[in-house]
Amino acid sequence: MAELVHFVHQSLDGFIEGPNGEFDWPVMGPEMSEDARALSERADAFLYGRAVWDMMSGFWPRAEEYSQDPHDLAFAPLWRAKPKVVVSRTLERAGWNTTVVRGVEGVAELKAAGRELVLFGGSALAADLTSHGLVDEYRVFVHPVVLGGGKPAFPASVGRLGLTLAESRVLDSQAVLLRYRRA
Repeated sequence: MAELVHFVHQSLDGFIEGPNGEFDWPVMGPEMSEDARALSERADAFLYGRAVWDMMSGFWPRAEEYSQDPHDLAFAPLWRAKPKVVVSRTLERAGWNTTVVRGVEGVAELKAAGRELVLFGGSALAADLTSHGLVDEYRVFVHPVVLGGGKPAFPASVGRLGLTLAESRVLDSQAVLLRYRRA
């Protein structure tokens, strides 16, 4: 069976968004950008929940108009070309080479068919996939910021989860990558 990697940026105090939904704090230097690019290239498809999809599809199709950041300029063409999957109960269809599935069962079918998936963000979807044993690896980037509240990276609904540390390293002298596998 193929693997599903959960790729997430979080603050030191464990949040993926600030108290007002802000996501302007991740530090994306060249090492982190290269790590994200390498993982993205290996994936068969990117996986999103509806909320993260709305954010991503609002930026990446026209990223060059909004940003001149080297990471954004390198990732935008890859994002546009890569197949994407959105898990949603309400979205009927999406552009940009995207398939919509209705729930965890759709993701399980993709994995069973041998699709390597990278889930970007999405704590609710990650919790649901985790509770069904579908996440094989957690790739957590801890950034040098304390947000003091917001949306937690791992909601209480996940419960206790045994993991094995597969890798840890500092990227760009600022953020720490913690890569865990299911125990």
